[in-house]
Amino acid sequence: MFLFQRKKAEMVAPDAALPGRDTPVTTAETHFVSGRPLKAEVPEGMEEAMFGMGCFWGVERMFWKLDGVWLTMAGYAAGHTLNPTYEEVCSGRTGHNEVVRVIYDPAVVSYDTLLKTFWEGHDPTQGMRQGNDVGTQYRSGIYVHDDAQRAAAEASKAVFAEGLAKAGYGAITTEIRDASPFYFAEGYHQQYLAKNPGGYCGLGGTGVTCPVGTGVAAE
Repeated sequence: MFLFQRKKAEMVAPDAALPGRDTPVTTAETHFVSGRPLKAEVPEGMEEAMFGMGCFWGVERMFWKLDGVWLTMAGYAAGHTLNPTYEEVCSGRTGHNEVVRVIYDPAVVSYDTLLKTFWEGHDPTQGMRQGNDVGTQYRSGIYVHDDAQRAAAEASKAVFAEGLAKAGYGAITTEIRDASPFYFAEGYHQQYLAKNPGGYCGLGGTGVTCPVGTGVAAE
């Protein structure tokens, strides 16, 4: 049991990852909450963001509730396997993380506010796990689309690390990487907690506040 958990918590090497397939897995056509096409193009004036912070069921719900978020979707990213399935990701042999892709209107909700939701919504010090969910697919990650997002992510990480340290937490293990290809998760994962309001959500924050914006001191 412990050996199995340790292996799931170790990143697979690219040459040892599952090969995957050329055809994407089947997903939902529309967003269960908003009714918008799940594969819609990013509308003019809107931007995209991507986060991994544990089981994507609860993560997606956090973001679709924010004013200014136009669309959310659950999927896999930051790994090696082409068009992975959920079972493959859970095996620890794809390198992928469970992520949520967010399309948002920056005139209504800022990227800094998305980062605040990210940092406060989970414990970013736990490495390859989140709560009782153990495995590389539950790691904390911010996947950036441009230099501005990277700068904001790094600045917020530095500020939040101060607050965590004051509260007695260890070092942040969050990876900040360029966004890699996003693969949609299967249809039943999309907006799972809207379809199953009593469903499992393993997320839990630290209780530490992350100030919105950069260049401010942690509380």
